[in-house]
Amino acid sequence: MNLTPAELDSRIDDFLAAFPPASTDEVTFLGAQFDAGLAFIHFPEGRGGLGVSPALLPQLTGRFNAVGAPTALMRNVIGYGMCAPTVVAHGTAEQQDRYLRPLFTGEEIWCQLFSEPGAGSDVATLATKAERDGDEWILTGQKVWTTLAHESSFGLIIARTDPDAPKHAGLTAFIVDMHAPGVEVRPLFQITGEAEFNECFFTEVRVPDSNRLGGIGEGWKVAITTLMNERVSIGGATSRRNNGPIGDVLRIWKERWAERRDPAAYAKRDEVLKSWVRNEVVRLTNKRAADSRKSGTPGPEGSTAKLAFAEENKRTYELAVDLLGAEGMLFPDEYPKIRPHASGGLDADVRRRFLRVRANSIEGGTSEVMRNILGERVLGLPGEPRNDKDVAWRDIPRG
Repeated sequence: MNLTPAELDSRIDDFLAAFPPASTDEVTFLGAQFDAGLAFIHFPEGRGGLGVSPALLPQLTGRFNAVGAPTALMRNVIGYGMCAPTVVAHGTAEQQDRYLRPLFTGEEIWCQLFSEPGAGSDVATLATKAERDGDEWILTGQKVWTTLAHESSFGLIIARTDPDAPKHAGLTAFIVDMHAPGVEVRPLFQITGEAEFNECFFTEVRVPDSNRLGGIGEGWKVAITTLMNERVSIGGATSRRNNGPIGDVLRIWKERWAERRDPAAYAKRDEVLKSWVRNEVVRLTNKRAADSRKSGTPGPEGSTAKLAFAEENKRTYELAVDLLGAEGMLFPDEYPKIRPHASGGLDADVRRRFLRVRANSIEGGTSEVMRNILGERVLGLPGEPRNDKDVAWRDIPRG
């Protein structure tokens, strides 16, 4: 469908008139938004979208955010940013009809089950296995660092279905019911005191073949789709100028330092200015990438954005805590052990955010992996030696 910005505005106006955000409950509003094609508008018609360019997404989200429209994004960030695009790219029509709408409304939360204790940065070495038993698969293994697994109804899991094939070729993707017999989710408490992440155990969990996502042995292809969308989801969002981490720095500067005229204040002002420039470069780079991005699986711009986002967030919040002085050493609200209902830490306290952003350079692919991707696939540098690429998985030495 060809849709102009003016035509999209008209559709949004009509929708908001029919479903006023202030007087419509969240599930009803989001369900109607999905049915109107105003959820993931670059998805196909009938799947929450209108089949239009993703370049119109900022206009859509901007309009809905401006009127305070409900969203399940933070409660279902993995579902929105990673699982939904993968289901559209690799799922059957029946799977898309079954899962996309309740995912968008937040009635069903999703998680992503890739990393394992022995397979982090090299996910393709994973050992969780799925063995065929008639029309079902028997799933056994362990996953780790699974965001919001304790809240999730479903998970997108990659498992090994052919140990005699090379590590990338013997994988298959499945949609797993997180409440099925044999699934156990245990909390992993982070440095913030929250257990946003989990470790998940699967003991002979039966998964119907109708929940297989993509072909047998095509799990790596499914994983790449998910990972590319994950990196864009984590690092590729565009924001308003002076918003986000740099907004916190500017707020603290104005409250505590702006009126000072001593040498320390001038030195800090220089640091704030340099940080502002770096953050603005990242913001504009993400905006340019979003404007030029076409439908389909994102390319290396996702890795570029994710790397810049992760490293700059850490530097920016280090500066924010430094600007707080001795107060920056005092953790707020003691150290509560909680299992949050949303991802990313919604707490506004800068000290908690300083701790949370340490994960940015790990989740969605470490900064080291991002540099390897950019070096090899963008700059054309020689790849690292990979002696196990064509070796059967069962013959690869493991610790």
